[in-house]
Amino acid sequence: MITQERLKEMFDYRDGELIRKKTGKPASVKKSPHHRYIRMTIEGKVAPVHRMVFLWHHGFLPDVTDHIDGNRDNNRIENLRACTQSENCLNSKHRATSTSPYKNVYLQKYANHQPHWKQNWVVNITVNRKRQYIGSFEDVELADLVATEARDLYHGAYARHF
Repeated sequence: MITQERLKEMFDYRDGELIRKKTGKPASVKKSPHHRYIRMTIEGKVAPVHRMVFLWHHGFLPDVTDHIDGNRDNNRIENLRACTQSENCLNSKHRATSTSPYKNVYLQKYANHQPHWKQNWVVNITVNRKRQYIGSFEDVELADLVATEARDLYHGAYARHF
């Protein structure tokens, strides 16, 4: 296991990059389709750059290192924080495959099959690893506003609204 002391012997930190002291070149390797994070090779092993940047600054490796802005390429220390897996999931982006225009807002499925009923937009969020029903709304923008307020209330610093 690499230590903070060893990292600081081998690398300097500059704007989210670890720079090799011997060559003056960035240690990072570009992402490939098989990897979600920018990686680097250190002492013959491959490691995610964001975790090594965190270790370089703080001296320990947390269970999970979160990119605060959600950008996996932004490895500046100001954008990294220690968190749990649950907290990291709260900070996830709105899924591109979602049929809803907003995060945590879903069209009530049976509304499409009942012509005399109005469509309802349901707000659900995760609280303490459990899905919580917040409410049902005819107006999708109102549902989004309620979802945003619920994320702020229950997710705090890990609330992501987009």
